[in-house]
Amino acid sequence: MEVDTSTRIIIILLLILCSSYFSIAEISLAASQKTRLQQMLDAGDRRAKLVLDLQDKPGPFFSAIQIVLNALAILGGIVGEAVLSPFFEAILVFCFPNIAIGNWAFLLSFLTVTLFFALFADLIPKRVALSAPERIAVNIIRGTQLLVLILRPLVWLLTTVSNSILKLLNVPLSSKRNITNEDILATIEAGTRAGVLDNTEKNVIKNVIGMEDRLVTSAMTPRDYCVFFTLSDTVDVIRQKIEDHPHGKFLVCDKDIDHVIGYVDSKILLTRMLKNEKFTLVDKNLIHSVPAVPDTISLSEVLDTYKKAGTDFAIVINEYALTLGVITLNDVMSTVMGDMVPLDEEDPLIVKRDENTWLIDGTAPVLDVASELNINAWPEDGMYETIAGFMIVLLRKVPRVTDKVVYAGYRFEVIDVERNRIDQILVTKINDETVAMPKQEENLDQEKAQ
Repeated sequence: MEVDTSTRIIIILLLILCSSYFSIAEISLAASQKTRLQQMLDAGDRRAKLVLDLQDKPGPFFSAIQIVLNALAILGGIVGEAVLSPFFEAILVFCFPNIAIGNWAFLLSFLTVTLFFALFADLIPKRVALSAPERIAVNIIRGTQLLVLILRPLVWLLTTVSNSILKLLNVPLSSKRNITNEDILATIEAGTRAGVLDNTEKNVIKNVIGMEDRLVTSAMTPRDYCVFFTLSDTVDVIRQKIEDHPHGKFLVCDKDIDHVIGYVDSKILLTRMLKNEKFTLVDKNLIHSVPAVPDTISLSEVLDTYKKAGTDFAIVINEYALTLGVITLNDVMSTVMGDMVPLDEEDPLIVKRDENTWLIDGTAPVLDVASELNINAWPEDGMYETIAGFMIVLLRKVPRVTDKVVYAGYRFEVIDVERNRIDQILVTKINDETVAMPKQEENLDQEKAQ
């Protein structure tokens, strides 16, 4: 039975409409975020569970969609060519009566049908699906399941054949995509650019994610800055230390900090002082045990130690059982929260003097310096934790005053050394120079003088 032109046009429009529906179904399912679907499920929309199940095993769905889309496109080309070829032949005969117009008419009808399908059955539907993928996915999930059910035998056949071919080519049949820290950080950056998060919130989230990679030594108070009591300290000495350094807890050591016995609560000592009660640190009832953590663990592992020990205070030791410093819960939280919480330090480790210079304590962690100066990577990373270690590694010696290192567009100059320990470093931004690798500079006059 011969089909008239108007019927063919209606068929083409229906084919385009069907193709647009399945294009929307394909993109909406692929673009739907599991977190938002889970929120919809928690809100009582059971259709979200069907979409989540389909996302877990999407193979049959995408196979069915591709079968339908390809079939519709081929059928649309056949019907469209039959409708449009006579139309283009008439135009070409009128415009170019002396040339063969059969192939040209076929080419023009093919291009026209292709453009219509690309625009109305692919591009526009996919843009619509991306505007609200989760909402669209839950609304069409029933029809999607029906399509997969109808085409299951054909899908099984194609899946079996394609798996056999992939095995011959030694291509994995499945792949697991795990969410990495980089994926989360990229999402955070996108949220910041979109205005959902501000820079302070972004930095806090990044610090929380980085706790697993940040060693305890990057946040501890170094031993040179630790205030502690010894067993021989008198009440007057204890009172003076508490007055000069009003901390909540103090280490109690046997002669030096490498022989830690425990810690005492300054509130209990002050209470006894106010009551004029006599006491000595030899009294074991005043001293509490303090956990010791190795210098190789991360900040997140320190939090686990606090939880198990029921405390917020620990000493950091190295492989030789020497005390490197003290780490408190406040140290960890200050590292994570950054500028969102006020610091108790009278002398911050990093002081910005102006737009191009910073005064940095030698004990400042390189991670904090990197955040302040926007430095993405450090040379020979992993060999040091502090900016003083950075200077020592690059200079290959114990630095002296005026020793310099130029790196990543900044000049790091030692301005104060105390007993071979770098106390202060002046960092200057070099506006007209960007150095990719570290460059050492030494004061030759000082070398000659020595």
